Amino acid sequence: MCTKLFHEVEDEVTTLLSDLIRINTTNPPGNETPAAKFLAKTLEEEGLECELLKSSKGRGNIIARIKGDGKKPNLLLLSHLDVVPATPKEWSVDPFSGLVKEGYVWGRGALDCKSLVAIETIVMKLLARKEVKLKGDVIFAATADEEMGGEVGVGWLVETHPEKIRADYVINEGNTLPSIHINGKHIFTVQTAEKGIVWMKIKAHGRPGHGSCPGLADNAVLRMAEVARRLGTHRSKIKVAPTVKHMIKELSKERGTIARLLSSLMTKPFSADLVLDQMAKKEKGIAEYLRASMRTTIAPTMVHGGIKENIIPSGCEGVFDCRILPGQTKETLLNEVKEVLKDIENLEFEIIKASEPSESPFDTALYRQVEETLKEFLPGCSVVPFMMTGGTDSRYLRRLGSVCYGFQPLKTDMPMDELLKMIHGVDERISVENLVFGTSVLCRLVERFMT
Repeated sequence: MCTKLFHEVEDEVTTLLSDLIRINTTNPPGNETPAAKFLAKTLEEEGLECELLKSSKGRGNIIARIKGDGKKPNLLLLSHLDVVPATPKEWSVDPFSGLVKEGYVWGRGALDCKSLVAIETIVMKLLARKEVKLKGDVIFAATADEEMGGEVGVGWLVETHPEKIRADYVINEGNTLPSIHINGKHIFTVQTAEKGIVWMKIKAHGRPGHGSCPGLADNAVLRMAEVARRLGTHRSKIKVAPTVKHMIKELSKERGTIARLLSSLMTKPFSADLVLDQMAKKEKGIAEYLRASMRTTIAPTMVHGGIKENIIPSGCEGVFDCRILPGQTKETLLNEVKEVLKDIENLEFEIIKASEPSESPFDTALYRQVEETLKEFLPGCSVVPFMMTGGTDSRYLRRLGSVCYGFQPLKTDMPMDELLKMIHGVDERISVENLVFGTSVLCRLVERFMT
């Protein structure tokens, strides 16, 4: 059914993505139901039955299923409908216009992750349109709330309707890296692991006083400034998860300076930062991804303190976005933070949100099928497993025993660091060429794996 590049769906997938971007699903508040209803309408045009499941008012999740004959495992195509906020004055286009120009579809969610919603929707439509005889069920789910932790999206579905999305294998978002180019060779990533999220609030207490005589007070803002400085510059010990180790090993087999530096990471992990500093001079995107994937990270993201211009503040609080590796816990992180700050008095610690890290094996039939399918489209390319430094809804499904892969194939069409800046950033966009490529590859992958 799926040929090398079937440009006959170019207009369909481009229009679908543009229309999805125009439905504002900024989270908070989310309000994903209008987008879910829009998808239900387009899927029902192909005769597919859809279920709209709402965890609360406005928080819609859409599910559709094409039944197989039970001879193969089931596959879930997962994506999320909500997007992070965008500030229009910072953009060169309206972030909710879905504008198509210069070969790109522009707007919030173009990469994260309404493009995957559109691609998976078109794959379902094609499977139904061509009446493909499947040997296992293919399930489609576009859900709410991923950008705020997924608790009223996939988390709610797993808790209340697990039978509707349970599958042996899951393809989800998660490989935010485009193909890596080394000596002209495309190297694609498949997300097989992700770090856990720990959002921590630290409160610094002091003693108020008049701003004109600061020496008589104890300024909580100064105390918090030191907390933020220490944690923001702290580097945890290097720890290499199996996914990352295998990725580095495979990339180091290539030729060139980057490959040689990667080889050094394998043999001298204790000097990883020195190696990565050298790598950053040539490939900053790859270097900083690897730095974040080899240790716990702690990033100050919000600070609030003070009540009036002339009062020394007695309280100040900071929020820290921490990401932990597989095998680590929120308790081990808290102990590490307290050790870094052990000589600073009058601090109070609170974990405001946490999700566990997770990892799936990459020695599976689906992973091998991903490799074979990509090589059909780009002979000579290779595939490596990848650990996402952020988090996705895959963690909920890994709890159910699903093998979950983040896979949306993107060919490099701009510098990697430029693309990574657009995710949750400004002027987010995806090329029409990558939309067509992603649809073609995913359609072929599903067809081959499920028939």
